[in-house]
Amino acid sequence: MVVKKTRTPLEHAKHMALLETSPVVHSAAEVQKAIDQLAVRIDLALHTENPLVIVVLQGGLYLAGQLLPRLRFPLNHATLQVSRYGDDIQGHSLRWISPLSADVSGRIVLLVDDVLDEGITLRVLVDHLRGAGASQVLTAVLVRKSPARETGVSADFIGLESGAEYLFGCGMDCRGYWRNLPEIRALREPEGV
Repeated sequence: MVVKKTRTPLEHAKHMALLETSPVVHSAAEVQKAIDQLAVRIDLALHTENPLVIVVLQGGLYLAGQLLPRLRFPLNHATLQVSRYGDDIQGHSLRWISPLSADVSGRIVLLVDDVLDEGITLRVLVDHLRGAGASQVLTAVLVRKSPARETGVSADFIGLESGAEYLFGCGMDCRGYWRNLPEIRALREPEGV
């Protein structure tokens, strides 16, 4: 993991301008309602099972942190870290940063991630977990974007829907920043940036 240097006042101003110019797509209240509904659906599907919840870092951390306390059944959890974007706003090839260390053999797995865009990452991870012996792989995402809907790629549990615009907040970043926002915004580059 790369630790960034302290931002200059100009860099800070650019990040704040980015926030101010990017409209809210889903408010904090909408996000919380969606996570509540996800928890209910997941609880109904898995409350009698012994699932292993796998959180896809970094983006899935926000959703997992909100979702796991709402699930009222015993579970195990683990993490793995992959990236297609890094600090860019364009996707590249999938890069494995931290592989899964848990044994998935014979387990029902719930894979938790932030966004389903084109479905590339999700497909690779589901195939990887099946290849590692998971008996079933279910997927949960906070947001499914229109490119996934257009190609028919889906997840088992979807919180919110959006268009194709670049999103940030609620685990999704914009050039490494703003994952911490409680709402979801669409990127609108401020003039002069």
